Amino acid sequence: MNHRRLAASVLAFALAAGAVSPVLAQTPEQATSAAEAPAGRAAPSLIVTLVIDQFSANLFNQYRGQFTGGLKTLADQGMVSINGYQTHGVTVTCAGHSTVLTGMHPAHSGIPANDWIDTTTGQETYCLAAPQNTLAHGKNTDNGPVGPDQLKATTLGDWLKAVSPQSRVFGISGKDRGAINLAGHKADGAFWLTDGFGFTTYVEPGQSAQARLAPVAALNARMIDRFSRQAPVWTYQHDACRRLEGQWVIGGQTFNSTLPPAEDTIEGSPLLDELTLEGAAELLDNQQLGRRGVTDMLGVSLSATDRIGHGYGTQGPEMCEQMLRLDAALGVFLDKLSALPGGAVVVLTADHGGSDFPERSSLEGYPAAGRVDRALLPRVNDALKARFNLGANPLVSSAGGLVVVDGDKKSLAEPLRGQVLAAAVELLNAEPQVALAVSRDELLAEPVPASDNPEELSVRQRLRLSAVAERSPDILRAYQPGLTGSGRIGAAISSHGSPWDYDRRVPIIFWWPGAEGQERFLPMRTIDIAPTLAHLIGVKPTDAVDGRCMDLPQFATGRCAAP
Repeated sequence: MNHRRLAASVLAFALAAGAVSPVLAQTPEQATSAAEAPAGRAAPSLIVTLVIDQFSANLFNQYRGQFTGGLKTLADQGMVSINGYQTHGVTVTCAGHSTVLTGMHPAHSGIPANDWIDTTTGQETYCLAAPQNTLAHGKNTDNGPVGPDQLKATTLGDWLKAVSPQSRVFGISGKDRGAINLAGHKADGAFWLTDGFGFTTYVEPGQSAQARLAPVAALNARMIDRFSRQAPVWTYQHDACRRLEGQWVIGGQTFNSTLPPAEDTIEGSPLLDELTLEGAAELLDNQQLGRRGVTDMLGVSLSATDRIGHGYGTQGPEMCEQMLRLDAALGVFLDKLSALPGGAVVVLTADHGGSDFPERSSLEGYPAAGRVDRALLPRVNDALKARFNLGANPLVSSAGGLVVVDGDKKSLAEPLRGQVLAAAVELLNAEPQVALAVSRDELLAEPVPASDNPEELSVRQRLRLSAVAERSPDILRAYQPGLTGSGRIGAAISSHGSPWDYDRRVPIIFWWPGAEGQERFLPMRTIDIAPTLAHLIGVKPTDAVDGRCMDLPQFATGRCAAP
C-alpha cells in the first residue's frame, strides 16, 4: 500500500472512531502545506516518547542485526536517523532528557548537568531539586524532594495541555530525572521506581500522596514481592552472551565480567526496564491513554542500559543480555500500542551515549583509551595554592568541570576569584590530557551557536550549548578523546559526559503501526523532536525553541512551515 492510500485509510478510521480532536484542526497555513503532502491528516491519539538512557548510536548499530523484538520493529519499520545527536558538550542524564521534549539546548532548558554546586551556599543542588515538595512513599530517599521547577523551559506536554486541558500527560522511568523531564510542568503524573516500594512520585504542597499515587497503586501492590526477590535476580537468558565473559583488573581490583554479577540488584539489571514498561502498560490501561477522543502523551525513560553501562561496561555479557531483553520487552509494549484504535506515534532516542571501560577498549584496538591521571587535579591545585598563597584547594570538581571556591565550597571574592580562574584555565590547558578548558563567564559572553549541523560544532561550541549562568561550573573542561575518570568496581567502571561523538550520537526513530521503514543519513538533533511532534499533533510551542520541525511524510501530515 502506498503512502497516500495508507494515510487516507488511517484518517478514515480515525474519523470513524472520533479520534481527531478539535484541538488538532488545521490552520489555513497547515492546510496549504498539506496539499503538498500525502492526502489527509490522521491525528494520533497518543504520542509515546521512549528515551533509553545511555543508548548510544554505536550500541544501537552494534546490536541492530540481533534484534528480533521491539527494537527490530522500530529499526525496520520506523524513520531512522542514523546520525542523531545530543548537540551539547556535557552529555549526562538530566541535561540530555531536558532537550528531548523542550526543543531546547541545556543552555536554554536551564539543566546543565545532574547536579551543581551553589557557590553562594557551598551546597550541592540536584537538577530537579524542589525542597517545598515531599516524596509520595513517605521517605526522604533517592534524590530527596524533587519536581519540575528547575526546568526553565516548557515541554511538548505543557504545550498540549495549554490548548487541550483534557489531554493526559504522564512520565514513567527508573529515575526521577527521566520521568519528570519528559512529563513537564503540567503533567498528570510522573513516576519512578524506588527500592522496596515500587513507583513513587513527588507531592506538591496541598496535594495528597494517596491521590498522586493512585494511577500506580494497583501496580505497586502487585509488584511488591518482586522487590524482595532473592538473588540471583539476573542470570543468562541468552547463551550467546556467554562468549563475552572475561576478567579485568580495574583500579587494582579484579572484575569478573559474568552473570549473575557480584552486585546483583534489580536497579542494575534488565528487570528495571521490564518493570518500567509494565508500569507504562498499566498507565495505558487505567488512564485510557489514546482512547478518549483527544491526544494524550506518555513519556517512558528506560534506565537499565545506563546502570549496566556504568557498572559493567558496554561490551560484556551484561550489556548483551540487557540489549536482547530490552528488545523483547519493547516488543510486548509495541504490540500493546498497535492495538490502540486511534493510532499511536512513537519516537525513540537517548539522553546521551557512552563507551566501554578503557581497560577493555585499549585491548580491543583503541590505544588512546585510558583513565585520567589521578594526580592531575591535585597538581593544578598545588600550583594555584603556591601562586596565590591559599590554605585550601581552590578547584573542586562539579558538573563537567571545576568550581573556584574557598574551603567551604563558596565562591572566592573578587578580584581573587578572577585571578585564580584565569590561572587555573591556563594550567589546565597545559595538561596533555585536557583537550580544552574554558571559563563559563567567557562562554556565556559568546552567542549560542547555530547547531543545524551538529557534526561541525567545535568542542568550545559544544560546551557553550551546555553553559548555564550560576549553575554550570566556573570552568568547563573536556578531556582528550578516550579518557574517562577513575573507576571503582561495585560503583562505576565506565562513564560518559564528554563532548565527543561516542557520547553525543544517539539513535532517533519515529514509528507508528503500519509505517514503512526509511533511513535518513543527514544529522538530526534531539532538540528537533519536540517541534516535529508539535507539528504532528497541531500544537505550537509556547516559547521559542532551538530545534526545528522535521518533515515526516509517512505520517500523513503537511510539510513543516518554512523557517
